[in-house]
Amino acid sequence: MGSVRALVYSSLISRMRPKPRQLRLGRMDGRDYFELKVSHIDHIVLTVKNIDVTCDFYSRVLGMEVRSYGKERRALFFGDQKINLHEQGKEFEPKAAKPTPGSADICFIANVPISTVIEHLRSCSVSIVEGPVKTIGATGEMVSVYFRDPDMNLLEVSNVDGRSDI
Repeated sequence: MGSVRALVYSSLISRMRPKPRQLRLGRMDGRDYFELKVSHIDHIVLTVKNIDVTCDFYSRVLGMEVRSYGKERRALFFGDQKINLHEQGKEFEPKAAKPTPGSADICFIANVPISTVIEHLRSCSVSIVEGPVKTIGATGEMVSVYFRDPDMNLLEVSNVDGRSDI
């Protein structure tokens, strides 16, 4: 009876294992590779001059939630994503080869008409660099407005669902 159980168990386990032939194998530059496709971005890291100033800006202007975690670490949360913050000169390992404040260009999607975004930016004394303008994003046409954060990163807030009102 024990050998029957072992055989059934072994059979079940072998069916649960991914079979190598199910993974797509290709060749590129004379090397074998397995096809990999990422599904989305979990987080990015911004190197900033002052974490307190950055947290204030992103929470006040973009409605992001500031959370602390680990030893002296902070991040900005929105939707299912987050932005980890590293202070210039105090970065956590591993880090980018040349972590630099002001080197990012990020597009965020708003859930309100672009006219509401513009009105809010003005009420927060944020200068608009450009916009509203029609642009093309990952999912198609959108209307965007551009501005800068305290480190001079270029930020874009866009609306994709037809509530552009421009």
